[in-house]
Amino acid sequence: MTKQPLLVMAAGGTGGHMFPAQALAEAMLRKGWRVKLSTDARGARYTGGFPHSVEIEQVSSATFARGGILAKAGVPFRILGGVVSAMNKMRKDPPMVVVGFGGYPTIPAMGAAWLMKLPRMIHEQNGVLGRVNQKFAPRVDVVACGTWPTDLPTGVTGEPVGNPVRAAVRERAGAAYIPPGDYPMSILVMGGSQGARILSDVVPAAIAALPPEILRNIRVSHQARDEDGARVTDFYAEHGISADVQPFFHDVPARMSEAQLVISRSGASSVADISVIGRPSILIPFAAATADHQTANARGLVDAGAAILIPESRFSVDALAEQMTTILSQPHAAEAMAQAALSVGHPDATDALVALVERLASKDH
Repeated sequence: MTKQPLLVMAAGGTGGHMFPAQALAEAMLRKGWRVKLSTDARGARYTGGFPHSVEIEQVSSATFARGGILAKAGVPFRILGGVVSAMNKMRKDPPMVVVGFGGYPTIPAMGAAWLMKLPRMIHEQNGVLGRVNQKFAPRVDVVACGTWPTDLPTGVTGEPVGNPVRAAVRERAGAAYIPPGDYPMSILVMGGSQGARILSDVVPAAIAALPPEILRNIRVSHQARDEDGARVTDFYAEHGISADVQPFFHDVPARMSEAQLVISRSGASSVADISVIGRPSILIPFAAATADHQTANARGLVDAGAAILIPESRFSVDALAEQMTTILSQPHAAEAMAQAALSVGHPDATDALVALVERLASKDH
């Protein structure tokens, strides 16, 4: 009996990298492949939704961005050790294809694949390449792009595939939208792993400032960091607003499909989910994001008329309350925004990525 083909995936420690990896893993397992995932301790926190048959290997990730001089001096040796270790594993169990989704923990697997001349590609979720993907872009067979257009290094061409979304999101692709009205309405607030604090500072007060005829119908699902959870919960309770505040929602697709409005950072996976499910949104790009990539991510939804963008520098209680009121008091406009979001969605992004993996696997090597 021939051994099932092996896909090795490598992804860094944020949801933005891990969710597309999960989507590809689910699809490749259905195709009869074996799947291994290489990530670090941070990334391992996002693997709860991965199919159990995915073999997860934790690598120690080294970054030049943190630590003192001595720590930084040791980084090349840690990276080299990681690459050698990955090469040994790949010799014992050779992958047909290696896919990197970005982040420092992808360096060992991608470095090993490059040195061993294995078929390899990267998938970049954002409109601007991350640091690690920038280094590997000229050294891989394919650069798959989640946001289009993507700013690519000279001489590198990209394949626009969209950002794969998890099966739970695809199941709700184009879910019927109930426009705002005089009945219970849901607002979903998502901050992402970084930069969630400003949403916890501004959003609750902006919701409390909504006109009474809107406010009385509002239910809120608010994703807040652990350290902000208690004060956010207390604020909603003090103002009589029905709110579920958690550090991480494991059922975002269900909550999003029930929402009349999404207020979110414009991380790549959030933008993908919003456009595939099709919901009006107010997007606040994370100002500290590398090369302002969250503004680039939001461009497609904003240009389509599906989202309102508020830069962090202008993100205030009054500004947000005004935009929320505009959307929640105009059902026809909200419905049009939901339809516009669908027009830029890529529900088939996973299939496109699977096709690239199969194309690489079929090449002579």
